[in-house]
Amino acid sequence: MKTKWLRRLGLSGLLALIGLPLAQAQAPAACPGLLNHQFTKLQDGSPMPLCQYAGKVILVVNTASKCAFTSQYEGLEKLYAELKDRGLVVLGFPSNDFGEQEPGSNQQIADFCRMTYGVQFPMAAKTVVKGPQANAFYRQLAERSDSTPKWNFHKYLINRDGSEVVAYTSLTAPDSRSLRKQVEQFLAKP
Repeated sequence: MKTKWLRRLGLSGLLALIGLPLAQAQAPAACPGLLNHQFTKLQDGSPMPLCQYAGKVILVVNTASKCAFTSQYEGLEKLYAELKDRGLVVLGFPSNDFGEQEPGSNQQIADFCRMTYGVQFPMAAKTVVKGPQANAFYRQLAERSDSTPKWNFHKYLINRDGSEVVAYTSLTAPDSRSLRKQVEQFLAKP
């Protein structure tokens, strides 16, 4: 009789009885609403759902290839390479919104970033990041941080659960003490 009962109960029921719910054992990290957006990846045109970065600390940067701040690509790549194994993701969003300093095609931008700065961090296809035409993700970042991009290389730092967004102006270099301190604080929290 006990054997029949156990068969009817099934694996999920058995796991629940011993305190291991099946859904919990198999469920990926929940996607915070802030990350519930999808873009096209600059490097290869594949889908780039932001939910894949749930549970990571994310540094979001609107980029441009012909800007006085373009050299920040080097620092962004260095920061990413150093901290990606601890959970940091740098996400680049090329935009032609400021001074038309990102006029190239997605392929030209991808080639420039790879060949000039060795960029390996994920980048979205060219997008709008300011004003009423800004993509929904950037509108949410601006709302949550109370800061809209004023120029290229504006930065948003998002904590692991997407509940906190800190903004940094273009003048904040990727190796700045204040940015680095906040990254470390966000990385230290599970």
